[in-house]
Amino acid sequence: MTSPNFSPRRSRRRIGSRTRSRAGSSRVRDPTSLDRMDTEVLIVGAGPTGLVLALWLARLGIRIRIIDKSAEPGTTSRALAVQTRTLELYRQLGIADEVVEAGLVFSAANLWARGRRAAHLDLRSLGAGRSPFPYGLIYPQDEHERFLIARLEELDVHVERKTELIDFEETDGRVLARLPGSTCQAAFLAGCDGAHSTVREKLEISFPGGTYEHLFYVADVEANGPLMDRELHVSIDESDFAAIFPLEKEGRARLIGTIRPEAEKEGENLGWNDVSKGLLQRLRVDVRRVNWFSTYHVHHRVAARFRHGRVFLVGDAAHVHSPVGGQGMNTGIGDAVNLAWKLAAAIRGRAPARILDSYEPERIGFARRLVATTDRVFQFVTRSGRLAARVRVHVAPRVISTLFRLPAVRRFLFRTVSQTAIEYRESGLSEGRAGRIRGGDRLPWVESAPDNFTPLKSLEWQVHVYGSAGGGLAARCASRGLPLHVFPWSRNAARAGLARDATYLVRPDGHVGLADVLHGPERLERYLDDRDLRFVAQPARAGAAPGL
Repeated sequence: MTSPNFSPRRSRRRIGSRTRSRAGSSRVRDPTSLDRMDTEVLIVGAGPTGLVLALWLARLGIRIRIIDKSAEPGTTSRALAVQTRTLELYRQLGIADEVVEAGLVFSAANLWARGRRAAHLDLRSLGAGRSPFPYGLIYPQDEHERFLIARLEELDVHVERKTELIDFEETDGRVLARLPGSTCQAAFLAGCDGAHSTVREKLEISFPGGTYEHLFYVADVEANGPLMDRELHVSIDESDFAAIFPLEKEGRARLIGTIRPEAEKEGENLGWNDVSKGLLQRLRVDVRRVNWFSTYHVHHRVAARFRHGRVFLVGDAAHVHSPVGGQGMNTGIGDAVNLAWKLAAAIRGRAPARILDSYEPERIGFARRLVATTDRVFQFVTRSGRLAARVRVHVAPRVISTLFRLPAVRRFLFRTVSQTAIEYRESGLSEGRAGRIRGGDRLPWVESAPDNFTPLKSLEWQVHVYGSAGGGLAARCASRGLPLHVFPWSRNAARAGLARDATYLVRPDGHVGLADVLHGPERLERYLDDRDLRFVAQPARAGAAPGL
């Protein structure tokens, strides 16, 4: 089937066809086409994922619309954890300090078994020197969303409430979306509309996976007890599980646990009285008041595809999994950032449309690994049976306690949970190795004044050198409009795994595109030419439509 380019032959394709279009190498078909569209990117869904996508695109000068079928932002806390990597991305947007100030930093996590502490993890010591944010942050989703909405409104972008996506189709190199009482033409559509995504359903993209057997509860409570200490606590028992997340106000916490089996069978009007409380009593958590209570089943699913032509799935629309590790919302935000800079590059003609081909393989691989990992952990925590209970309560705590004492294990845990270990080494945008850093790796943080993450606030491609730049590199970068940042060689740079005088081409999302240990610009130029990347001093306000 012909790709829906701006071609002489008119093509019209209903969404839902099993045929999949791929991006071509075309950069510009019709220089005026975007001006005739209502918007360049239509974002469906105004949760954290959609809001971050909108914020990043708006910062890059892309015209957007963001719609949501709800009448108002969420009013419950839902997702709580903001991980280190998300804060690093927020720093690029200039909002990290405000988020940290508004949230609650928690610097330790604890594992309990049968009322006894099996392991203690000091997050600050593990993350020291690895990130400007070496900790976890509790920031309730309702507050988080209101904050992001306020930042968007400062850029004159407003969420269109009570606006539901009814249907859409690709036609003549654009997406035509049907909304209540109107239509919207956009160059691209991003489905950030959650686990029950209308966008995914209209595309007929399968969502394989499953649902866990147990019914879980979530409750925001006021409580007393020794574990109300603003640290994270996870406790396991023969037949029970509970997690205690601290909230900002003293004496308040988020509890997650299981509903009693006999109550679960009744199925309706479940409340706090139906919660399995034996484990909480063993931990001496005395709940005085329940401010919010809900029950839910936990799903683990990954969409078969994250993209169909000009339409993308982002966040929970593409993947859902257990709440183990507080990864879900952060993964969606990572999707949003990965997609945002690529959309902007394609729309502004600074990269060919095929750069969008890298979104799915980079993010779907991580989503599948994450779902598989959290599934194994969750199955271990909740599996029924005498043998499983014995291993969970008597064997695992001893093994975990021993492993947690090993520095390598503790570092691995921090990198995994913080999402600073995410890499795209197999991507077509990744090439080379210099020191321990390979193309696709997150640029390691080097503590200095200013640090090497400061230039990332430009949201642009850039070259980093730690030591001295030789061989005409500065002149070649200047001729291409590619910023070059040279940092003094230091012990911290060596500790981070960087190579002295090597060339690191850094993507707008802070991942390394090219790592080159040679001192000349030749390999850098080949990389840029092979991928047809272009740079300008200032991004143009009006651009040309990419061909697909």
